Amino acid sequence: MTILTATGLSKRYGALTVTDNVSLSLGAGEALGIVGPNGAGKTTLFNLIAGTVRPDAGAIRFDGRDVTALPARERCHLGIARSFQIPHPFSGMTTYENVLVGAAFGRRASERASEARAVEVLELTGLKRKANTYAGDLTLLERKRLEMARALASDPRLLLLDEIAGGLTEPECVELVATINGIRAEGVSLIWIEHVVHALLAVVDRIMVIDFGRKIAEGEPRAVMESQQVAAIYMGMDAEMAHG
Repeated sequence: MTILTATGLSKRYGALTVTDNVSLSLGAGEALGIVGPNGAGKTTLFNLIAGTVRPDAGAIRFDGRDVTALPARERCHLGIARSFQIPHPFSGMTTYENVLVGAAFGRRASERASEARAVEVLELTGLKRKANTYAGDLTLLERKRLEMARALASDPRLLLLDEIAGGLTEPECVELVATINGIRAEGVSLIWIEHVVHALLAVVDRIMVIDFGRKIAEGEPRAVMESQQVAAIYMGMDAEMAHG
């Protein structure tokens, strides 16, 4: 079953085209990784899917419904949630309170159900022991987990992760990958933008490469990352040197 289909998405800012006729599809329970150089248009693609930016052309269907014109809040209620590259928690609130905000405002549920969901998500993301810690006192890894937790609290069917592994140490990255695989085990579909490629390879089913707003490759993760085209464009090196 296909949960998300994006067809011919394009977005321009003046003379600059940041998303150029990009199409993708995602099956229920599938994980797609997106890689590309800085400025390639990856986050803009997320903004288009999440509904914070409107496309100039193209269409987005979620669970069989055309959501192209729907605002981000409505898409969240339908089951699309996202994290952000730089965590911005409510620093003066506890970890639990931050997650409760996601549960209360991201889903249509009673107060009791929202509280129960917040506790469930804290357990899933390994933050339960930090429930009463102020978000401003969390480590970087914990703030990254909190970004995921707030998004997960809305009970999404599709979770968009934007460079969630950036800035983490190798052991922290391993912990994060384990958490994300745990989220996948709950049946949540994922699209994950990431520069830490080995983290992606431990999670995703497919990888898509974007450069200058265009999709240039897509397929089995290791095969895509080993291709000459991706070595030349994504890795910023001459393909012959990369394979020589």
